[in-house]
Amino acid sequence: MPAFVVVGAQWGDEGKGKIVDLLTERVDLVARYGGGPNAGHTIVAGGHRLALHHVPSGILSERVACVIGNGVVVDPASLLQEIAKLREAGVKVEENLRLSDRAHVILPYHRGLDIAREDGVAGGRLGTTRLGVGPAYETKAARFGIRVADLGDPATLGDKVVRLAECLRRSAPAALPPECDADPADVTTRYLEHGRALRPFVTDTSALLNHALDDGRVMLCEGAQGTMLDLDHGSYPFVTSSASTAGGACTGLGISPIRIEAVFGVLKAYATRVGEGPFPTEQDNDQGRLIRERGHEFGSTTGRPRRCGWFDAVVARYAVSINQIESLALTLFDVLDGFDAIPICVAYEHEGRRLEDLPADPAVLRACRPIYDNVPGWRQETSGITRFEDLPQAAQEYVRRIEAAVGCEAGIVSVGPQREATIFRPKSRIARWLPAR
Repeated sequence: MPAFVVVGAQWGDEGKGKIVDLLTERVDLVARYGGGPNAGHTIVAGGHRLALHHVPSGILSERVACVIGNGVVVDPASLLQEIAKLREAGVKVEENLRLSDRAHVILPYHRGLDIAREDGVAGGRLGTTRLGVGPAYETKAARFGIRVADLGDPATLGDKVVRLAECLRRSAPAALPPECDADPADVTTRYLEHGRALRPFVTDTSALLNHALDDGRVMLCEGAQGTMLDLDHGSYPFVTSSASTAGGACTGLGISPIRIEAVFGVLKAYATRVGEGPFPTEQDNDQGRLIRERGHEFGSTTGRPRRCGWFDAVVARYAVSINQIESLALTLFDVLDGFDAIPICVAYEHEGRRLEDLPADPAVLRACRPIYDNVPGWRQETSGITRFEDLPQAAQEYVRRIEAAVGCEAGIVSVGPQREATIFRPKSRIARWLPAR
């Protein structure tokens, strides 16, 4: 049976957690394929509001197996805290969660290097979460990283920790935070304990997933961050350190591309981003602050206020093309209930030229000015609506204008954080690919 990918179509924080949670009812497995604890998926279910950083959003379904793939970098202590909170909420974690033995591990030295670079390199600030994710991917690529499998090998882990610590200290700026001075012996002892605690969850997840697909089970591949934060295809260098586009699902989970049947994209009815970098439709004004207030736009991982702006169809078109998105989920739609007029950016203007496509050069993107198509607002509450036909006419028109500007249907419209605050359009591709069970 096939696998499906859910990918962010903006700068992350699009509400993928809720959409994956909804689609979990239609699949057998949910597998996370990239990122690390820098990704925060907030889901609301059964009276619980849970912020997940490693664990796939499908964990709330008792019948669904959840996998943290080899493409994820893991902070063991953070993951164990997350597991403990899920247990407290009554979630069956031991039975339903598996962690790849090939996933790489974040150590204190990774976090120290991340902090040192953000604080100490002139002009080098990227606005990272300072959790060590980028440096963990660096040591993975440099081939001296430490994997989950290593946490069960006391004979060799100590030497690997010493080597990693020495290499990262040499590459850090002069001013080093305390994390870089952690005693390798103490770190080794602590991480061996983490390994013992995580042992019930650790397995060869590539084999698990491929066997499940061979047996006819349906899998949802869950991305982290968003297309514009992809290391290759995002707004480089203001990106994450992994493949957050749909192609990352194959390498991040160890499955073949021919397993992927379709890709679904998630984007907000407006736009946000966290961290540094160009953001053409940003509204650093009262309208942007109103969007932030109504959308509770603060990071799930760091609590940082998100930068807010109008919907950018140039970015969305790019994401649809890069990922070959079949159907979109439009989230936080109800946030726009309070506006008289709502602009949609349909193109950019740069030095007198109209740009329909996304430029790669961040200097060009920073100099671009959005060209807006203004749509009337509806000034009515939409949060209790469950059928597209019951939305105000102006709200329906806004969705249609986005579909036309992006060149892709919106199969889901989310009008609130709760599961029931969702409009499924029954004739959409997403409904046909993943019918309700």
